[in-house]
Amino acid sequence: MTAAAVPAASPASTGEQSGVRLARSRRNAELSLLLLAMVLVAAYAAMVEAKALDTITPDFWIPAAALGLVFLGLHLVIRWLAPYADPALLPAVALLNGIGVGFLRRYDLAKATPAEREDLAVFAGTGGRQLAWTLLAVMLAAALLAILRDHRSLSRYAYTLGLAGIVLVMIPAVLPSRFSEINGAKLWIKFGSFFSIQPGEFAKLALLTFFAYYLVRKREVLSLASRRVLGIDFPRGRDLGPVLVVWLISLLVLIFEKDLGTSLLYFGMFVVTLYIATERVSWLLIGLILFFGGAYLAYLLGSTVGGPFANFYDRAQIWLDPFAEPYDRGYQLVQGLLTLGTGGLFGAGPGGGQPALLPEVQTDFIFAGIGEEIGLFGLSALLVIYLLIVERGLRAALAVRDSFGKLLAGGLAFTLGLQVFVIVGGISKLIPLTGQTTPFLSAGGSSLMANWLLIALLLRVSDGARRPVTGAGGPAARPAGGPPEQLHGAPTEVIRP
Repeated sequence: MTAAAVPAASPASTGEQSGVRLARSRRNAELSLLLLAMVLVAAYAAMVEAKALDTITPDFWIPAAALGLVFLGLHLVIRWLAPYADPALLPAVALLNGIGVGFLRRYDLAKATPAEREDLAVFAGTGGRQLAWTLLAVMLAAALLAILRDHRSLSRYAYTLGLAGIVLVMIPAVLPSRFSEINGAKLWIKFGSFFSIQPGEFAKLALLTFFAYYLVRKREVLSLASRRVLGIDFPRGRDLGPVLVVWLISLLVLIFEKDLGTSLLYFGMFVVTLYIATERVSWLLIGLILFFGGAYLAYLLGSTVGGPFANFYDRAQIWLDPFAEPYDRGYQLVQGLLTLGTGGLFGAGPGGGQPALLPEVQTDFIFAGIGEEIGLFGLSALLVIYLLIVERGLRAALAVRDSFGKLLAGGLAFTLGLQVFVIVGGISKLIPLTGQTTPFLSAGGSSLMANWLLIALLLRVSDGARRPVTGAGGPAARPAGGPPEQLHGAPTEVIRP
């Protein structure tokens, strides 16, 4: 009697029966979301022209198409160099970047006279420059993906990057005010009257890389507890050195660079990275006490001693009561609050606001200018997009195998979220005004390039987290979840044929 022929099991069914999960690159999903984002950007541009010009010009779609080509190029680079990267990061950032370019084009229309508006070229003005900066920023992100094939190789240059970050932070502080100060904050390096860069935007990436490497090496020591108070384990006094050093640096930034937001950003990203490394809530409490205590001390010294503390004292006074001098020192904040109030829940519609009346609407107050036209609901949608980017970054931090990658991705995601909080908190009077820009929306090359580099790093870490690991028995991916030693017996992944 002959045995019946048994059909060979397909790779997919074999994987399902053995508890193996199939891994996909999800690049097609990324492409679909990217195309949807560009359709939304084109629709936004059409609505702006319909409201501001009472007509839609034949070339309204050109900026969206140009952005689409730029982002499509980056998509192809990701498909080639980081095929397992998170598929939601690029479309989300592309949508924010596109809305930023569209609003800056709307700002150019608001500044032009009625006779000039219909003839205003789509690549002219602030919107055209932002489009050029986007091209350069995306090219830098693609170059970083091409050069950095493994995020762990950054740890080899941690001390060099840390030193470079400190130098970049110090340069504006030591330069004369005429070469570094804009709107009261010394955050810039000015080359003449037409070009300036903000080195602090790049310093945050360099310093965060150093923080991640340092805390990987020292986390066991920093995790030790000396005593337990109210259920919280506090560190030993001798281990407070690193936090105190970074705290002093952040206070020097607050005093000599005259910006609360930058100071909070540097100190906050170190404390949160320290918390991720040690899982000690006490470090968060210590960080909050140190920072707000130092800021309050600077405020008191500004009211009594003056000198380098005077600028921070003035900003705090404007924050406490901007309507005390609504046409002088408090004018910018008052106009921002009135603009947000004018927008209401649904806004005046794209192109229906008056952004030319709001000082610095193209940089510091772009969130308020956009809010006048899309309202509270529209701003909430933008914040959800930012939240999505932060969440995908944190997910990459949880999924990646190595400790350096976890701290790097977690720190990058938190830094982006903190920067959004600082600028939105400033224009809504939650905290004093800062010199920070809204990521991907505000005009300016430094912020745009630095934040696209940040996204490139998150893409590289997420690619490493989701990429299948080739073992001796064939291609098999890392088990989903924590480090390998905690996941014995968990199902693994294989590449779908």
